[in-house]
Amino acid sequence: MKILAVCQSGLGSSFMVQMNVQQILKDENVDVDANDITVDHSDVGSATADSADYFFVESTLADALGSIPKERIVLLKSLIDKKETAEHVNYVLDNENIAHD
Repeated sequence: MKILAVCQSGLGSSFMVQMNVQQILKDENVDVDANDITVDHSDVGSATADSADYFFVESTLADALGSIPKERIVLLKSLIDKKETAEHVNYVLDNENIAHD
């Protein structure tokens, strides 16, 4: 499973979300290697439906991902709210039947 953090330019905020998701996976004791999970970041213009399984994006950019199925887009109200991001990560893990704490 691939998770892609997306922002306007693909630099600062998407990289921060990527690091937060990676830390949350570690905090949840998810074996990323055994579950073949990768987390990366990208700019909105480069994100395509085949880039990832789930796209974490700030809610104001949702329309910019029009070619990606809505059920694969995870909208974040706040890019800095780690608790909100954790709730979304846990939802994805549950949805994919991946064990976590």
